[in-house]
Amino acid sequence: MRFSEIVVVGGGCYGTFYARQLLQARAKQKLDFARMLIVDRDADCQFHRELGASELARLVVSEWDEFFDAWLSTVGAGDPPNVIVPSPLMPHLMYHWLLRRARARWPDRVVETRPVPQGPGTPYDRAVPDGTRYVSFADWLCPTHCIEPALCPVTRAPRTWEMADALRDLTATLNEARATAGPVLFFCEHQAFGVGTFSVAEVCGGCPRRGGRSRRGGGCRGRRNNLLLPWRGESVASRPGVMENTASGLYFLEHAVARRPTCDPDP
Repeated sequence: MRFSEIVVVGGGCYGTFYARQLLQARAKQKLDFARMLIVDRDADCQFHRELGASELARLVVSEWDEFFDAWLSTVGAGDPPNVIVPSPLMPHLMYHWLLRRARARWPDRVVETRPVPQGPGTPYDRAVPDGTRYVSFADWLCPTHCIEPALCPVTRAPRTWEMADALRDLTATLNEARATAGPVLFFCEHQAFGVGTFSVAEVCGGCPRRGGRSRRGGGCRGRRNNLLLPWRGESVASRPGVMENTASGLYFLEHAVARRPTCDPDP
C-alpha cells in the first residue's frame, strides 16, 4: 500500500510509537508514503525528543482542530491516498470538524450535538456529558494496539461481533422514532505493524460508508456522536445547499478508543 501523506494525531507515547512503527514498516517495504506529519501542540513532545524530524517525518506544532481545519481544506482525497492515524485517547476530532463545517455551511440553521438516546446493546456503553457515547463489544481490557483480528486475542475465540452492523441496526431503530441519517463510519483499518488509519477521502466526502458492512470485518469499539442538522441528503463536507428538513446523523469513529490508558510498546 502506498500513501501520500500520513497524519499521526499526537506526538506523545502513542503517536511516537505509531511513527516509529510506520518508519520501520516503510524500511521493510510493508508500505510506502511520501511524508508523515505528527501533530502536537508541544514542540518538545516525545516524538521530538526520541525520533525527531527527518525527510520522511515532520512535527507540526499545532492544536489538532486548527490543523485539521487547514489541512483538510487543501489536501483532498489524494492519489496516492492521504490517511489519518488516530490516537486511542483523542477526542472525536473528525466529528468536531464535521460539526464546524455544518455550522459554517448553514449559519442560520440549528446545528448541534445531541446525546444518542440509546446504545447498540454492547456490553460496554457509557455516555459522557459532552454528548459522546463510548461503546465496546469487549467487557474486558483490550490490548492497547489490538488490530481486531478474526480471532480475539483475549478470548482466544472467533470474533462474532461487528460494530458496523450494530450501528446500522441502531440507526434503523432510531429512525423509527425520528428521521435519522447514517451511520457515518470513520473505520480505522490496520495497515502494518499494529498501526491503523482511516481515509481522508471518507472524511472529505462527508458520507463515508453510510450503513452497510465495514471492509475487512473490523469493529470492536469506538465512540459515537449524534449531530442534529438541516438535512436533505447532501454531504456536510463537500456540497452546499438549502436544507428544509431537520434530521439527526449518527457519526461514529471506530477503533479510536482504548480501554487501558497505558502505552504498550508491543505492536
